[in-house]
Amino acid sequence: MTTKQLHITPENINLRISLPASKSISNRALILNALAYSPYEIENLSDCDDTRVMVKALDSSDTTFDIGAAGTAMRFLTAFLSKTVGEWVITGSERMKQRPIKLLVDALNKLGARIEYVEKEGFPPLRIFGSALTGGEIHLSGGVSSQYISALMMIAPYMQNGLKIILDGKIISKPYIEMTLKMMAEFGAIVRFQENEITIKPQTYKPIRYKVESDWSAASYWYEIMSLAGKGEIFLKGLYANSFQGDSKVAVLFEQLGVKTEYQSEGVLITATKNNVSAFEYDFVDQPDLAQTFAVTCCLKGIPFNFNGLQSLKIKETDRIVALTNELHKLGFVLSEPAEGQLAWSGERCEQAEIISIATYEDHRMAMAFAPAALVTPLSVEYPEVVSKSYPNFWKDFELLTL
Repeated sequence: MTTKQLHITPENINLRISLPASKSISNRALILNALAYSPYEIENLSDCDDTRVMVKALDSSDTTFDIGAAGTAMRFLTAFLSKTVGEWVITGSERMKQRPIKLLVDALNKLGARIEYVEKEGFPPLRIFGSALTGGEIHLSGGVSSQYISALMMIAPYMQNGLKIILDGKIISKPYIEMTLKMMAEFGAIVRFQENEITIKPQTYKPIRYKVESDWSAASYWYEIMSLAGKGEIFLKGLYANSFQGDSKVAVLFEQLGVKTEYQSEGVLITATKNNVSAFEYDFVDQPDLAQTFAVTCCLKGIPFNFNGLQSLKIKETDRIVALTNELHKLGFVLSEPAEGQLAWSGERCEQAEIISIATYEDHRMAMAFAPAALVTPLSVEYPEVVSKSYPNFWKDFELLTL
């Protein structure tokens, strides 16, 4: 087992960080670019595992694709291959084989696809017999992963009858659906999203030149560092106020945890303030990937919290509710799950582990959310290389804090 020992006592933080490109935008852009039969290469593509496997699959002449632990790639490519003439097999890591995909497969099969399970019913690997899709109308729970919905949306213009998706109940991760909609529009498609209905008529995408913006999710760990350090300044390149990314909300939320954001022409400058709330409450239904960052920050600052909207955290790279509870317990914090989709800390403490070794559960966000805790206490992070999933240069950038 590889581990990374961390303990940081910076005198003064003054950093300029080149963040990775947005994984969410990169992966959508790759599918849209392919569907548009574009001659242009996408600029500033994310250099992460998820995006690399997408590029490899889209550029490959193989008929079998192993996408490892890349959940976005599994969902987007399943939809893409279902409309691409040929016979395909898509598989992944052992964890990927435990992540449900039945809802997407059922939806695609109803729309004219032919997809079979190679091993366990409802889970990858899949055998896909690609052909033209008829399309039509389907109902999906608004509580399903937005990646299922986005996967269907992106291929919808090429369905013979187009597609109408009716989302039942509360819609989670809505900004990701809106991101897909806006990017489809950039590639020339007209999408109607009104209340709980998404309507896409048959049409074609137009090839365009496309540049990917930096990743607000990756920025969240630098906000966490600034909040815990309480001094200095960090410039984060390539971030903009009018972002497609729902996680750009991190700038507003961290105002409550002592971090100020100043938007500049080439990115944002973040600095520490003394403005900290006494308790933090938020519904993360639109920004589930920020939950780990805020849980660790609040605990280490002694700020009780109550989070809602975390339903999707159980089907991420790991069950993030369980993972956060286990690892924050090592740091001396007793978390609770008051109800499904909730996570809370009342201020209850327990004895901190003598030697703190943070398990990462094959989850990049566990590694990056807990790394800033080294500003407060010495610890080690197990399997630190997991950050390659979304932020390959994270440790190189993180080590700038010790210079």
